[in-house]
Amino acid sequence: MRSPGASAIGWGLKAIAEGLILRIVVERALRRNWDRLFFYALRLSGSRDAAADLLQSCAMKALAASPPEEDERLRPWLFTILRNLWIDEHRRGQASVLAASEAEAPEGGFWRHHDSLIAEITVRQALERLDPSHRDILELIDLAGFRYGEAAEILGIPTGTVMSRISRARAALLEAIEGGNLRVLPARRRQAGG
Repeated sequence: MRSPGASAIGWGLKAIAEGLILRIVVERALRRNWDRLFFYALRLSGSRDAAADLLQSCAMKALAASPPEEDERLRPWLFTILRNLWIDEHRRGQASVLAASEAEAPEGGFWRHHDSLIAEITVRQALERLDPSHRDILELIDLAGFRYGEAAEILGIPTGTVMSRISRARAALLEAIEGGNLRVLPARRRQAGG
């Protein structure tokens, strides 16, 4: 007959083993989704440093929580944690939104940009002008690659709402891009005598 202490030790070892397995599952999910999580954090926060901090907080919270049992729910679960952390920080006024200009003028003062960079800047600027609900849905579905059901789970809304919102969001983005975000700057004229 086993002593009561032996069964408690056995139960304790089993709990430790289960905890380690869950930690390994979460760590693996974090590694697989790290780049996408960072990109989403960057879109939310607007700053690489703030995105790194947000992602670190997300990892710590995920490692301390119980993950969903189904593997296909791990990715939306991580994005939900990240989004909720950002919302919490944003509401408290702790989220820093910095506009960092990373481009420098090359020698001679001429700006030379690749077309894809100009397109990316145009889309980013248009996204900033959208309603937050439109921006959220575009970032999750079109930029992060989530399915409608996953995006619905992350945002806590019905799948039908996601379907109608993505259509309106794409139209709003196109309108923002086409709607005169580019202005022609007047050419400078030389003044006589100057």
